[in-house]
Amino acid sequence: MKKSRIYWQLFASTFQLSAFTFGGGFVIIPLMRKKFVEKLHWLEEEEMLDLTAIAQSAPGAIAVNASILIGYRIAGIIGALVTVLGTVLPPLIILSVISFFYVAFRNNLMVNLIMRGMAAGVVAVIFDVVITMARPILQEKRLLLLAVLLSAFTAACIFKVNVIPIILVCGIVGALDTWHRERQTRRRR
Repeated sequence: MKKSRIYWQLFASTFQLSAFTFGGGFVIIPLMRKKFVEKLHWLEEEEMLDLTAIAQSAPGAIAVNASILIGYRIAGIIGALVTVLGTVLPPLIILSVISFFYVAFRNNLMVNLIMRGMAAGVVAVIFDVVITMARPILQEKRLLLLAVLLSAFTAACIFKVNVIPIILVCGIVGALDTWHRERQTRRRR
């Protein structure tokens, strides 16, 4: 496939996903997965999970981070630039249009009701993302991964711990676990 065709498909895909997604990065991630893993077969499921984890832990908007990583993985630096452009243009255009009509939108009952309905849909999509991402961890039936999952959830949702220490601790535990498993694999050979 020609590079220009890949760039166009990357741009069109991220532009469309960004234009019709309401609710931020947690909503766009499953749609990116569906597009780039299931439909286009440009990424493997495990790769998408890894890219999602990196996008979530990096500073900035998750949707933009994910688009950079996916674009770079598929088509290098130019691919990353193309996907970023495709991801940021729709909100930029939409917000520019809305800003001209802000006063009319602010007091419109129908617009407020639509926004509330969309917010409820966002909750459902985020719940789906959590289930989808937790499924591989639960299928491995590894006690450490389950403990990290439950501890992170408890720390964030019940004890209201800032996400930065949670991410750092989970990263350290994950790195140590990977190092330990790699070491065991080398010993068995």
